[in-house]
Amino acid sequence: MENKIRVGAAYYPEVWPESEVEKDIARMKEAGINLVRVGEFAWGKMEPEEGVFDLGWLERAVDKLTAAGIEVIMCTPTCTPPRWLLNKYPETRIVYADGTRTEVFSRCHPCKSSPVMREKNRIITQKLGEVFGKKKGVIGWQIDNEIFPYNEGCYCENCKRGFRAYLKEKYKTPENLNETWKTARWSLEYQSFDDVIPPVRSRWEHPSLQTEWIRFHCRNIVSYVNEQADILHALTDAPVGTDMMMTNLLGYYELNEKLDVVQYNHYEPYTGLPATAFAYDFLRNVLDKPFWVTETQVGWNGSMFANCGYRPVGSCYINTWLPVAKGAETVEYWLFRAHPNGHELAHGALYNTAGRAYRVTEEVTRAAKEFSACASFLCNSGVRSKIALHYSSTVFKEAEYAPMLQGFNYREILAERFHKPLRRHNVDVIDTAHALDGYDVLISPFLFTADENDLPARVAAWVKAGGTWIVGPMTDIMTEYASKYTEGPHSFLEELAGVYETYDLPIGNDVYRAKWQDGSVSALDTCFAAYELKGATALAVYDNGEFKGMPAVTEYAVGKGKVIVLGGVPTEEALLRLVGLPPVARASENVALVGRSGKENGIIALETEGKAGSLTLDGTYTDLLTQTTLSGSVELAPYSVLVLKK
Repeated sequence: MENKIRVGAAYYPEVWPESEVEKDIARMKEAGINLVRVGEFAWGKMEPEEGVFDLGWLERAVDKLTAAGIEVIMCTPTCTPPRWLLNKYPETRIVYADGTRTEVFSRCHPCKSSPVMREKNRIITQKLGEVFGKKKGVIGWQIDNEIFPYNEGCYCENCKRGFRAYLKEKYKTPENLNETWKTARWSLEYQSFDDVIPPVRSRWEHPSLQTEWIRFHCRNIVSYVNEQADILHALTDAPVGTDMMMTNLLGYYELNEKLDVVQYNHYEPYTGLPATAFAYDFLRNVLDKPFWVTETQVGWNGSMFANCGYRPVGSCYINTWLPVAKGAETVEYWLFRAHPNGHELAHGALYNTAGRAYRVTEEVTRAAKEFSACASFLCNSGVRSKIALHYSSTVFKEAEYAPMLQGFNYREILAERFHKPLRRHNVDVIDTAHALDGYDVLISPFLFTADENDLPARVAAWVKAGGTWIVGPMTDIMTEYASKYTEGPHSFLEELAGVYETYDLPIGNDVYRAKWQDGSVSALDTCFAAYELKGATALAVYDNGEFKGMPAVTEYAVGKGKVIVLGGVPTEEALLRLVGLPPVARASENVALVGRSGKENGIIALETEGKAGSLTLDGTYTDLLTQTTLSGSVELAPYSVLVLKK
């Protein structure tokens, strides 16, 4: 892709008379939109009868868009097969846990195991690839839409057989499965893989069974997506991806392994910008290249009624800038023009049903103009981090079925308590398979399963070479099967960290305090562990309660590096002290900073909370948005951006 930032929206020419497409193109140009996604829900119009294809209307729309300088992401429509297909081949529809097969009522009907569904997907994808694969202006592809194991997956006979075959492949014999899951308790042993009944959330099920059931569906989805990607890769040179949601339950690393670009959809309210920043720091590392935001709300979300809150003045502008600052090369809104009928009537858009712009459209237009003004800086610099934060797909699955802590939300606690305190640092959020080269600090909180992807050996070697591993709380406490260890509370952590865990309390009492070496006292919360020192030193001891005087935070030298173990969740100030690296610059708490480096170098500062902020610069910079020279103390207005070139 050429060096430019794309600002776009989802567009549905199948909804409008062809005469309206040209009017909408004029609106796109007015709004600064240079990219649209098309086709994702239009299978019925592409193939109105089985084997009868009509892509002419779509080709005419694409040609008009391209002629106007608006590029296109073409989508495969496999999220919404037409009614004739679902009715003629009912086996293509998912089955719920109660045994009923879904009726045709909205979207996401298909079973990912159905051979008929797979074949029909291949046919429509092949047709689209043949027509649009080499077409000028089609600069990317999206497979399906927000693909996910909805409703705990499908319970049809194909899926049940596939699940049992998956278990047999993995465990070889029922005896191995029984031993691994310890099914002797409560006399739950399986005599045959045919005895395995898929779990249902409404029942109190074995967490190993639940974890493997969802893991099977995730693997099935990867196969489902890759099947279409293989077809498209043979027909186009444009990047191929699939738009994913904010959850890492369906692992980003696994699903994107054979794809070309990470695509992301989110509908965080304006108060959720810190969690959105966490996602962006994760996305750019999955394939180690710029990512695409393929959907975010413009104004408000909604289906039967509007929800997710209205964005105050300036928030939509920041929502457009934040992903680009963090490494995105595309930002697209859902949707361009509000639908006149059907589902999601209440959803916000850049233009209303009558084709009139909303107030927030002005903010998108402003950001689009600014991206053009500083395209060279944005495209010739990237985000390089010395700090990494683990975010595991394995743990996400385990936390669904064995969270250990009441009300535990894995993504939320990582984003709020470990990532947000580092909002003035560059941070890479990574899964456990990611390489550790180049990082000085690695933070691994609540990494229930740490013994995967050869992480114990890799992290030990990385620490010995000089890295600082800040680990815990509640890290290395489970196998990948959501089972606890029996030889000790951890598989390898105690030995590497020079500690012996004497007590753990998985209850979120907020009464415990830690007294640090300098005499200061601060809270620990969420959960607690106390240690004996086996070579480590105590950075903090408990200052009260039954653990009083016992080590709460420890440090152990390993080669040129060190391992710091957290017994609970520290305060922001304590975490920053443990990390020990300087921020990109000094700034007020409401300002997020992104250091950019490469052929061009500088800082992007974003005020994210709607109030005045400040920044202190260590040198002289040019603000590329105003072409002014700045140094020393700088003020930021509410919801403002500075693009500072060194």
